[in-house]
Amino acid sequence: MQQHSISRLPAAETAQTRKRFKTYEIGYVHINSCELRHAEGKLVIFLAIDRLLKFAYVEFHESAGKIEGSAFLRNVVSTFPYEIHTVLTDNDMTFANLPQNRTWPSQRFLGPHIFDRVCIEHGIEHRRTKPYHPWINGQAERMNRTIKDATVKVSHYDDLQSLKAHVLAFVTDYNFAKHLKALRCKTPFQTICHAWTKDPDRFKIDPHHLIPGPYAYQRKEGA
Repeated sequence: MQQHSISRLPAAETAQTRKRFKTYEIGYVHINSCELRHAEGKLVIFLAIDRLLKFAYVEFHESAGKIEGSAFLRNVVSTFPYEIHTVLTDNDMTFANLPQNRTWPSQRFLGPHIFDRVCIEHGIEHRRTKPYHPWINGQAERMNRTIKDATVKVSHYDDLQSLKAHVLAFVTDYNFAKHLKALRCKTPFQTICHAWTKDPDRFKIDPHHLIPGPYAYQRKEGA
């Protein structure tokens, strides 16, 4: 947080200013999807990234429908070693009913969007970006761009498996070897382990089990 150049502020004003900056706990996850182009066509990648710890998880699917979106959320919940309390998505039909359709009388009978049903099942608050403001979900958008810049923007892939392997290798390196300024030059994995040491009650499992090797980010498509 940058400090203003003003040397002193009235106490009341200082307190009021500080309230504007929210602090987030682990378990606030940004979710999004994007397309990756390759020689055989295109591939849909779903991405989840923790707002605080920067830990990322990806899956590949043939399409970005509501069934795929809800299945992805279930896998995110089971993969992250700690409880997720909030997810932020855009207003795409993958994650939410269209804004103009949410007040239709038929929605009373159809019930919540399937993505919201998964949220309710796991006690997760689903927040959506404002309509036509997708940049609010900036962390997911930036991570999608980072993945593209490191893969399809600089490499050619003759087959689908080569693209998948490169993306997964990049995300693994990001989580376990990339030292981020936002994390005080620690990796996302190191930050998770530090959080577990301070407050293990937040965690479902010991995060040290996530060390690469048998650990895999990718589940079967459509799982």
